Amino acid sequence: MKYKRHNFTLQSISFKHYTLKLRYRSFNLPFKYPFTISKGTKTHQPTLVVELQLGPYVGYGEAPAITYYNITVEQMMADLERKKMFVEKFAFTEPERYWHYLHHLFPNNPFLVCALDMAGWDLYGQMKRKPLYQIWNTTLTNLPITDYTIGIDTVERMVKKIKENPWPIYKIKLGVPNDLEIVQALRKHTDATFRVDANAGWTTEEALEKIPVLAKLGVEFIEQPLAKDNWSGMKELYEKSTLPLFADESCVFEKDVEKCVGFFHGINIKLTKCSGITPALRMITYARELNLKVMMGCMNESSIGSGAIAQFLPQLDYVDMDGPLLLSEDLASGISYKNGFVMPSDYPGLGILSSFSYD
Repeated sequence: MKYKRHNFTLQSISFKHYTLKLRYRSFNLPFKYPFTISKGTKTHQPTLVVELQLGPYVGYGEAPAITYYNITVEQMMADLERKKMFVEKFAFTEPERYWHYLHHLFPNNPFLVCALDMAGWDLYGQMKRKPLYQIWNTTLTNLPITDYTIGIDTVERMVKKIKENPWPIYKIKLGVPNDLEIVQALRKHTDATFRVDANAGWTTEEALEKIPVLAKLGVEFIEQPLAKDNWSGMKELYEKSTLPLFADESCVFEKDVEKCVGFFHGINIKLTKCSGITPALRMITYARELNLKVMMGCMNESSIGSGAIAQFLPQLDYVDMDGPLLLSEDLASGISYKNGFVMPSDYPGLGILSSFSYD
């Protein structure tokens, strides 16, 4: 179903006459290049798209499936089919209430809750006829620049990716024995800022050895250097590191934010992992109270999930939302990228126009 604009106002519709309608569809989106991190390689990104309709309004949400979190598209679809009646019976008025309902309906599937919560927020934005950043009373000024991810590969192919995709900031995936040699080689071909994501691939000793060298090579910060439960190692690293450290796998849910104080300098929030837009808003508020920097990252979402990230841009210190740039197929339009700068559209809700059908 394509996005349609309507000329009536919210006040002209009595929503008590409508019930939610749910549709969903799976996709297997190909990468432009094989995508490799310390946990493995993939050539496609499986993802689930959900659609919520309330009368004339339609909202979309997305949840990519990640194998090392043991949540598949097939599992999400099975959960949806089993409880579709309950998803649709909710009397939707605003998304926070809906998230709490979904959180209890699918207690073991935060990825699915995220997709539905995202669709609920998109639906709410359509009803209010505003993009979410306006509903949250933020403005599109002083926005962070997104990085472009260079997955683990041979040095030659990593250099080739950089040359084919000139960008002001690169996220370099590391966690292999020749990490330093990789960054040293890449540095010869660009003056761009580097960010390093080890995806929990280092030991404490490796991190202590590599971080000072990486700092001299123009690396801005390190994301998840150690295993997610290596808190003693992170304490030592936090006290000795010459670069800021950001939690990813160590900070998944709201309850994890406070744990990161004294171990990390900031957190990387993933909408899919934390279970959606609603808890992410609370995580940002809590992180600010604890003087933690805030980054939001992607999980190779199409422009549907990336559209949700874009609505958060005014609230972020850093952002990694290059999913649509890494994929050779997309599911929506509405986000523009130019030399690292991201500009959401002025469409309501997530600011996206879907480009697929259910036929």
